[in-house]
Amino acid sequence: MEKIRFCPDEGEAVDFYVLEQTRLGGVDYILVTDGEEEGEALILKDVSAQDAPEAVYEIVDDDGELDAVAAIFENLLEDVELEK
Repeated sequence: MEKIRFCPDEGEAVDFYVLEQTRLGGVDYILVTDGEEEGEALILKDVSAQDAPEAVYEIVDDDGELDAVAAIFENLLEDVELEK
């Protein structure tokens, strides 16, 4: 499982494990968790410019967008059920 480090503008860096990634409507999304076995999962959206040297991610908080992307991740990961 790939591990990535997020460095927020404020606060300390945080490590997440990437469970899956997908692209919907030209936007990249990743499903991450804070634990290698079990943990809280987040769906993050790539909001960086196409030519940016590093990706910038935001937590998906729009209910419609969250439901659509969560359904895709549930299909990709058959043994995972995502809860809001």
